[in-house]
Amino acid sequence: MWITDNEGVKFWLSVVTDLKNRGVEDILIASVDGLKGFSEAINSVFPQTTVQRCIIHQIRYSMKYVGSRYQKEFMADLKRVYKAPTKQAAEEALLELESKWKERCPMVINSWINN
Repeated sequence: MWITDNEGVKFWLSVVTDLKNRGVEDILIASVDGLKGFSEAINSVFPQTTVQRCIIHQIRYSMKYVGSRYQKEFMADLKRVYKAPTKQAAEEALLELESKWKERCPMVINSWINN
């Protein structure tokens, strides 16, 4: 267990370095929040790790930038992306989400495409 007053990249770099020093040889997948530099800290110690954004953090980030009157409709469309049964279905749902919401919420759509 690691405890700190301030969570930041330096802290997480020390955590993954400590894990390496304790004998961890590889991390397959890391699910992280949106802290800048977190992915780079992980990959600097464990370069083969696939780092992805935590779906809950991704949804919370998205909803901050969707107007309250559109949130229910947007979430219904978004659920089709992250609850899709296959990768192909998710990609198709993401394209539909993009075509419907890109003008109104470009930052949100770009975030889903990039993450």
